[in-house]
Amino acid sequence: MELTAGCKLVIRSITEDGRKFRPSDWIERISTTMATFGKDNRLHYSNDVRPSMVNGEKCLLVENSVKETNPSAFEYIMTFVKANRLQMSQICETKISEIDDKKETKAD
Repeated sequence: MELTAGCKLVIRSITEDGRKFRPSDWIERISTTMATFGKDNRLHYSNDVRPSMVNGEKCLLVENSVKETNPSAFEYIMTFVKANRLQMSQICETKISEIDDKKETKAD
């Protein structure tokens, strides 16, 4: 899959042939490897790799920037996804300010 700048990878707990992936806690296991403990002594997931609900389904959300900021972690995640044949897609969000800028440009 070609990665699009500014987008996030969404990795589902469903294999390419439609089966539920086990163990069911794999998302927490991977997310925990990049998490830290805060001053409150609680685990805080990284903004780069974290569990998230997407369309009512628990998924692993991975920022594309991880490829540059932590290449070994990115490679580990991609190897895991390929080895287990997990479904993967991207979510690309447009910032409201970008939309407003485009409207103003067209109006000029």
